[in-house]
Amino acid sequence: MKNSKLKVIFFDVNETMLDLEPMRKSVGQVLNGREELLSYWFSKMLHYSLVSTLIGNYQDFGEVGIASLLMIAEENHIELDYERAKKAIIPSLLNLPPHQDVIGALRELKKLDVKLATLTNSSNYGVNTQLENAKMTNLFDDILSIEDVGMYKPHKSTYLWAAEKMNVKVEEAMLVAAHGWDIAGAKASGMQTTFIARPGKSLYSLSGQPDYIVKDFSELVIFVKNLLKKERA
Repeated sequence: MKNSKLKVIFFDVNETMLDLEPMRKSVGQVLNGREELLSYWFSKMLHYSLVSTLIGNYQDFGEVGIASLLMIAEENHIELDYERAKKAIIPSLLNLPPHQDVIGALRELKKLDVKLATLTNSSNYGVNTQLENAKMTNLFDDILSIEDVGMYKPHKSTYLWAAEKMNVKVEEAMLVAAHGWDIAGAKASGMQTTFIARPGKSLYSLSGQPDYIVKDFSELVIFVKNLLKKERA
């Protein structure tokens, strides 16, 4: 556990707060009903976002998603063009619903002496549209996208940039995420980490354990309240 006082909580957006399940149908439809390929597509999108970062060629997250979907179609001998791929991804991605445990919990966290911000791989337009459609915009003190730094999470620079943007030391910030790769990046940067153990999600064992693990956002509220109470005592 960290000894530094907590001043900012950063939240990953896709899957951590917003439910990707509605995308299964739209992505599956253009893959000849192969809805089970959704997880593979999302993993490939993350994979090639990191390729973009490593080769210094930043591309919009949506465009990476389209290119990745086209790759999956090609690998599975499914005919798919750019426009159909875009139509399958973008409208769904921009209209994802929040998980049921999220909004009420964020309202409770908003009452506490800590700032709340997003830190997402989605573009500025993407995350602002997502949060507006999910009626979550007013729950955050700031909405940060890696688009402004031009490198995707989990590159350490993204977490350091986010902390600087919020005018705190990196150790005074915490990332909340349901992805082991995101937790690994934040932890490597020196940020506090909390893993949301959503069904089907796991941690990357070679990066060490997160500082905290909770099962959902309701449990996160209880944990943060207790943590702040101890720090301010």
